[in-house]
Amino acid sequence: MANNAEDFSQFGISKEEKDKLVGEVIRYMLFKTHHNSGCPIKREELTQLVTKNYHQRSLPTFVINEAKDKLSVVFGYEMRELKRSLPSSKTQTQLSQQSVAEAKSYVLISQLPPDVYEKYVVDVNTAHLSGFTFVIISIVYLAGGKIPEESLWSQMRRMGLNEDDVSHPVLGNIKQALELLVQQRYLQKDKVSGPEGNTIFYELAERASDGPIIDKVKEYISQIVSDNVPVGAA
Repeated sequence: MANNAEDFSQFGISKEEKDKLVGEVIRYMLFKTHHNSGCPIKREELTQLVTKNYHQRSLPTFVINEAKDKLSVVFGYEMRELKRSLPSSKTQTQLSQQSVAEAKSYVLISQLPPDVYEKYVVDVNTAHLSGFTFVIISIVYLAGGKIPEESLWSQMRRMGLNEDDVSHPVLGNIKQALELLVQQRYLQKDKVSGPEGNTIFYELAERASDGPIIDKVKEYISQIVSDNVPVGAA
């Protein structure tokens, strides 16, 4: 582990107190990830778990880092930090240092090999949501990483997914299923003003830009292209 027994002595707390704080952060990450459909958890929430009883300035960072280590070693999860990206129409200068810090969040990523994860962990009752996520990310990626709302719905309607469908046999409320991708930070919405009024755009967010996800999207698209190239074509 990155932290050792001497590291926390600077905070004037016992090993038992430190272990309790680390356990609280781990339980919070596991519980909230499960109950919030994998939506990112703000660093501010984890910091508050520590600072409600302890006020040492660097203690939250220490506890969160040790929680990361234990989640990896004991539970097989990477506690990955996300830094919220801005829509392309905005600039980083619009964020203050405080808001940048508050924008940090975490998600849990399984460290199991994909075949093992799929066989022993994936819930068949929710696997359709992973497929939906992958397809929507692929559509936005093919559009250059950003697509007008109407164009996205046009592509979805071609797959039989209509914005007014609230009882799809697999996905349920289609609008809510799409909105969940925004909450999970796979997509972000941006309202852009133009000569004809405001237009809503969907854009890939920080979680969709994660290396493994984009690599799978590219591999999937390359496979489709190669499958549709006529035999003997240059």
